[in-house]
Amino acid sequence: MGFSKLAQMIKECDNIVFFGGAGVSTESGVKDYRSQDGLYNTVKDYGVSSEIILSHSFFFQKPDIFYDFYRKYFIADVKPNKAHKALYELEKMGKLKAVITQNIDGLHQDAGSKNVVELHGTAKEFYCSNCGKISDNGKIIEAIKAGEIPKCEHCGGIMKPKVVLYEEPLFEGVAEKAVSYIENADMLIVGGTSLAVYPAASFVRYFGGKYTVIINKSETGYDGNANLVIRENIGEVFDAVMRELRG
Repeated sequence: MGFSKLAQMIKECDNIVFFGGAGVSTESGVKDYRSQDGLYNTVKDYGVSSEIILSHSFFFQKPDIFYDFYRKYFIADVKPNKAHKALYELEKMGKLKAVITQNIDGLHQDAGSKNVVELHGTAKEFYCSNCGKISDNGKIIEAIKAGEIPKCEHCGGIMKPKVVLYEEPLFEGVAEKAVSYIENADMLIVGGTSLAVYPAASFVRYFGGKYTVIINKSETGYDGNANLVIRENIGEVFDAVMRELRG
């Protein structure tokens, strides 16, 4: 299955970067809204795809539908899984230098990881789309759970989640930071992503280090560049690898 080979690669490297996607969080119960079932359910429930709902223009046109979808897919009581916990352990060991994630759920930080680059922002923070001020995140989440459109306590504008929506660029400095970590790494582990979302997926091409490992249940367009490809559940892979590393 490649677990022992991956463990050996990790032993040889001291500047590892992990690049992850939705598959890292689905094992925690986070819904993958881009999967076939999720996409079909979205069209059935709302009449439009998730990509349209999660767009900049749709947010301002129909914030009520946006936040109904947001409540359904992003406001969830979920916990870090074995993959999140293993990555934190690798960081504590001094092996892992950064987690670069396309996810917005904050589970890497919940597991303890300190150096996390969130390419697409975080679902746990909000700011006013009108005046830019930040309100109490707890109150905003409670309002969303209650089926309300969260409003700014300063000016009454619509509060917007601090996430990168379709039609929007990445937040300033995020891409540069991610690329810098990848360029300087001696090992890149890509997990739980098909590398289909751009520009994020293009970042892995900046890697020129020793080992590239891909852990994903389906094929990716970057498999041919990898030293090792593992098609298993990412939590099980990391659980087995960490047991071997602890020895």
